[in-house]
Amino acid sequence: MSIEIDIRTGDAGWPAARPLLTSIWPPGGPIEWAHPDLRLMIEAPDQGVVSHAGIYRRTGTWKGRRVRIAGIGGVCTHPDFRRHGYASIALNAAVQTLRDEHASDFILLVCEPHNFAFYQARGWHPFEGELHVEQNGKTVRFEAMTPHVFDMRYRPRRRDRPVRPAVVTACHRQFDSRLRRSGMRLSQ
Repeated sequence: MSIEIDIRTGDAGWPAARPLLTSIWPPGGPIEWAHPDLRLMIEAPDQGVVSHAGIYRRTGTWKGRRVRIAGIGGVCTHPDFRRHGYASIALNAAVQTLRDEHASDFILLVCEPHNFAFYQARGWHPFEGELHVEQNGKTVRFEAMTPHVFDMRYRPRRRDRPVRPAVVTACHRQFDSRLRRSGMRLSQ
C-alpha cells in the first residue's frame, strides 16, 4: 500500500484530520484537543488520514530560564491501520521537522502509561520533575498524564526543578480546554 505524508497548518488540516481524531478521542471525552501549529498526516488512498501527529511551539521556563519548547500531541493511528509503523513515521517526521527548524530547546509530550514503551523505544525519556500549567490565572501542577521529553539543546529529565507555567499554555495547546477527568481548565 502506498501512503502520502501531508504537512498542513493546524487549522487548515483540521477538516482532513477531524474524522480520525474524533474517532480516537470522541467529543465530550475527558480531554478536548486544541489545534496544533502544524499537522503531520499520513493518508492512505481512498481512506483519508489514517495517522496523525501535531506540532506545537511555545515558550516556558525550566531551571529558572526561558526556553523554547516544542510539543508533540494528538499522535494516533486508525485502528484498522495500526501495526504498520504509521505512528512512528508521523512521530519521526514531527521530530525531524523540529530538528530542521533549529528553534526548540527540547520537545515535550504527555501520554498515558499504556504508551510509555512506544515513546521510550523512540528516544523519549520520562520527565521526572513537576510540570506546571496556568489555569484560570493560577499556576497548578499538571497530573492528568505523564510528561516525556526528547532531547534537543537541553536534556530536561532530573527532578531538580519544575517546568513552570508554561508548558501547556507555552507548549501544548492540546490541553488548553477542559480536562474533565482532572477537574482542570487550561488557559489559552
